[in-house]
Amino acid sequence: MLIGQVASRSEVPAKTIRYYESVGLLPTANRHPNGYRDYSETILDRLAFIRAAQSSGFTLGEIKEIIAFRDQGQAPCGHVRDLIDQHATEVEQRIAELQHTRRELARLARRARHLDPIDCQPSAVCHILAPSVSSASRPRPTRNGRDRPAPAPTRLDRGRSLGHAGSA
Repeated sequence: MLIGQVASRSEVPAKTIRYYESVGLLPTANRHPNGYRDYSETILDRLAFIRAAQSSGFTLGEIKEIIAFRDQGQAPCGHVRDLIDQHATEVEQRIAELQHTRRELARLARRARHLDPIDCQPSAVCHILAPSVSSASRPRPTRNGRDRPAPAPTRLDRGRSLGHAGSA
């Protein structure tokens, strides 16, 4: 089967098929005397596997490892199980990071609603993103380990230190 036929039947572009072959995801195709690639029907199963693995979040490198197990006559299922567990752990970590980011954005949105742009000092660039009093009051270490002064508190920060809840 010529590469165009494989591409049409698998819905994988010919360029991608050639790339997969070049990186070892697909076996090297036999060649016709005119140089055209000649693939067997089994290539369609391999391409379907690659697409399914990619849609499950596996990288091409991981897919290549899985295929190598099978090509060596071994069932790759144990390796795949380990990869799934690893991916699940990474997803959980990413979710935790995104939840933290969501909380931080909500905090910044609340802060932005209470700050007046008139009070934004040019040196602060944008006082919405400036450190709050709690983190600004602590000395911040520099690269050489010495403390440097914290930036001046914003109007909202000064209000909080006086016991006012964001009077802007």
